[in-house]
Amino acid sequence: MSATVRTTYDEFDEMIRRGDFAETEDRYELLFGEVCVMPLPEPRHESAIDELAEWSFTSLPPGAARVRVRNTLGIPGLDSLTLPDIAWMRRRDYSQQRPLPDDVQLIIGVSDSTLYKDQGPKAKPYAQAGIADYWIVNLPKRCLEIRRDPEGEAYRTVLTLHPGDEARPLGFPEIALPVARLFPD
Repeated sequence: MSATVRTTYDEFDEMIRRGDFAETEDRYELLFGEVCVMPLPEPRHESAIDELAEWSFTSLPPGAARVRVRNTLGIPGLDSLTLPDIAWMRRRDYSQQRPLPDDVQLIIGVSDSTLYKDQGPKAKPYAQAGIADYWIVNLPKRCLEIRRDPEGEAYRTVLTLHPGDEARPLGFPEIALPVARLFPD
């Protein structure tokens, strides 16, 4: 049986600063005050993150965004601190403060065993925070889900792209991601 641990954003941040999670290899997120363990990624999950990171670094114009790989995004007003697989952030120094929703240009999550969480509980704070471009690489169905037009706890627009299609970030429509790149044969 597992127990739900609840805390606030500030308390969770203090736990991180104190090193409360240092004795474990697990990684944690905070979603609406609930501490969640992040499962270790499988090889195809890691491969998709590698492809997305390489695409991000080679496609973006120099200095256009700060590309972060499996680093935190703070949503203090919703007691949430997430670990997106790939995030394009406004270009600035994040050494003293975590990026916040206003910094986000694109969030990408890669999902296999975490698909339900990424489509539901994790999409809610992103939508509520007004994150305009949230992508989910759906490994089981070999597709890319793009969520846009946040309203309340949901996204009004959900596009599903398949190998053969191209995805274009809202903030950088000149950049294309061939969806097939994420699903090698």
